[in-house]
Amino acid sequence: MSGFEWLRPAVVLGSILYAVIGVLVFWISFVIIDKLTPYKLWEEIVEHKNMALAIVVAAMCISIGQIVAAAIHG
Repeated sequence: MSGFEWLRPAVVLGSILYAVIGVLVFWISFVIIDKLTPYKLWEEIVEHKNMALAIVVAAMCISIGQIVAAAIHG
């Protein structure tokens, strides 16, 4: 039975809660960085097809995601 410890409701709910917190922190970080830049990131990437900016934002997203995951994991 010890192989199914991760199926306990407390563990599942904790994982969902941490995932939601991680997504919220990631989203807030993106919004803050978007406000700090002199132009709208999403508009620049989608409408103006700025591939270099898209790569930089993707790297930033991966970095923020790793930081959030490390902070949540402990």
